[in-house]
Amino acid sequence: DPAMLANFNLSVAVTGDFMHRVAADDAYPLINPRTGLTVKRLQAREVFDLICEMALTTGDPGLVFTDAMERANPTPEIGQLEATNPCGEQPLLAYEACNLGSINLAALVNRGELDWAALDRLVDLGVTFLDDVIDQSHYPLPQITAIVHANRKIGLGVMGLADMFIQLGLPYDSPEALNLAETIMARIQDRAVARSQALAEQRGPFPNFARSRWRREGQPPRRNATVTTIAPTGTISLIAGASSGIEPLFAVAYRRRALDGEEFEEIHPLFLEKLRQAVLSETEWLPRVLASGRVRPLAGLPEEFKRLFPTTFEVSVEYQVEMQAAFQRHVENAVSKTINLPPDATREDVATAFRLAFALGLKGITVYRYGSKAGQVLSLPADTAALTLDHEFAEECRLCSV
Repeated sequence: DPAMLANFNLSVAVTGDFMHRVAADDAYPLINPRTGLTVKRLQAREVFDLICEMALTTGDPGLVFTDAMERANPTPEIGQLEATNPCGEQPLLAYEACNLGSINLAALVNRGELDWAALDRLVDLGVTFLDDVIDQSHYPLPQITAIVHANRKIGLGVMGLADMFIQLGLPYDSPEALNLAETIMARIQDRAVARSQALAEQRGPFPNFARSRWRREGQPPRRNATVTTIAPTGTISLIAGASSGIEPLFAVAYRRRALDGEEFEEIHPLFLEKLRQAVLSETEWLPRVLASGRVRPLAGLPEEFKRLFPTTFEVSVEYQVEMQAAFQRHVENAVSKTINLPPDATREDVATAFRLAFALGLKGITVYRYGSKAGQVLSLPADTAALTLDHEFAEECRLCSV
């Protein structure tokens, strides 16, 4: 029912056993969690197909792969992971809290190159800042205070990935971009762990370290049970003027709906910047981009220019999942990313995304077919909203006129 829980992200928790039974077209048991008894059996593929159909038509549910999450639980002796935050990127024990921050990669491009030294500095600063947040925060229940201070989980991630690629001259949907993304996240992960270990020497390790898998694996003491997470950064990317999380551009031009229902026409500022750098006529090209929301189909623009601006529907489902997996391989918590689908996507497109996500070891997966929810936040220009186009955001703050 689209009218129910309209502002919530819903996911189904599935096990590896369930996914294997889907592939084998086998039945699985429904087990009463209170008694442990099997009360019924269902065909796994029928349930999976229903999940895919609902995700296609309503945008919900996504999938949470509980086995993958539990394999990465840093403190299994303390308890099993019971929940995630609303967008699924932070697996949590009972009463744990979410403490996240993101580095704007777009702000680290200097003269066409990524400033690796600045990235290292920001990782050190981010880990220290988030660790400080734990001690400066006041929690509503004593159980929350206890477990947060015992595990000290933090989640440092990134935003501005698509903007960074444009500034570096790399198409988002290229092998080079995929490799660079993984290199960046691997460096952030290694640096974040090193900083957490350094903080442990100064401030002491998180109290549950002795009962953690890090201790069992022979790692040095660290201040935080987890250090990295990729959040969607919907609001903070707007404030920072950056593309959100690790998403491709929604569109080069699009409409944004605010909470009060007001709509704004927006165009990506890097498109205007690159247009001027290429000495291309704004008078000629802006109306065409504003009419369609995208660049790649426009005849007459240089190919290398058009390649820089893939929008969501122009990046394949498989590549979008691969990008999420590239980050997940170097993230201790989980990765929030929406696999965006065009209006004419099918149930099989959803199934492809879900199966590939499981095969690549993701902890969760969300898909969204354009137009499947009323009142969506981002939409295409009015005269092309029914077409299979993409969108992006040009996340800049609006200045008051007074």
